[in-house]
Amino acid sequence: MDIKEYFTRISYRGSYDKPDLATLTDIFQHHVRAVPFENLSIHCGESIELDLEVTYNKIVRKKRGGWCMENNHLLSWVLKTLGYDVTLLGSKVYVPEYDAYADEIDHLLLKVVLDDKSYIVDGGFGMAYQMWQPMELISGTDQPQTPGVFRFLDESGVWYLEKVKRKQWVPNQSVSTSHNVEKEVCRRVYLFTLQPRDIEEFRSPNAHLQTAPDSLFVTKSICSLQTADGVRALVGWKLTEIKYNYKDNMDLVEIRILADEEIEKTLKEKFNITLDKKFVPINTSRLSLF
Repeated sequence: MDIKEYFTRISYRGSYDKPDLATLTDIFQHHVRAVPFENLSIHCGESIELDLEVTYNKIVRKKRGGWCMENNHLLSWVLKTLGYDVTLLGSKVYVPEYDAYADEIDHLLLKVVLDDKSYIVDGGFGMAYQMWQPMELISGTDQPQTPGVFRFLDESGVWYLEKVKRKQWVPNQSVSTSHNVEKEVCRRVYLFTLQPRDIEEFRSPNAHLQTAPDSLFVTKSICSLQTADGVRALVGWKLTEIKYNYKDNMDLVEIRILADEEIEKTLKEKFNITLDKKFVPINTSRLSLF
């Protein structure tokens, strides 16, 4: 594994000799705009492994993406290689349809300590809840970013991440179940503690999420990528493209349903992904990702 090869993969040409917040933020933003959040392996006959070299080969050499346990595992190696103080953390993702958090940890994120301040670095959540900058670990303070306003809340050592979404303007609402303009809303994202984790603790959730019949990742094929001004996502056959803060504090949401013969070309042109095996899109879950 070679850090310069990784930098080429994410098109990062900045300096990396000083492990400071500016460098961390720059590398992080290049990562989320180059490496998709995706679970396509599950839907083309591949398994998702947690071996770091396998993940490196998949993301860096094959130019694929991955889910949280791949993206953030790779990011932890990158940041440790550059001299950052990195700790793996585990979180439980909020499921709005059940108004509940997962029973067990099902998401990997990173804590980075810089100049006696702690930051959460999460390059593996994807969709419209993907942070664009490391977030300082402080409770109750709004941290505005391009995707929206994020904040942490600390309740007796349990930390909650939430995001205030802008209103959404959906011009072609006929293909959306939502109204023409969705209301601005505060959405819970996940909860976590500061208990340090080892990658071995994620082997069980990694296996469960790609095999359980009721897993979101089994019932939906997902590929999302952050862009210069928003995010695009292919979920099943539905391609959604969002431009953040398009006008009047509203996000522009454009939706198109693709035909089967458009999928491969869309993955290549919109996400820079070429799959080795036949991909079968799926979207049998009603759980909302936006």
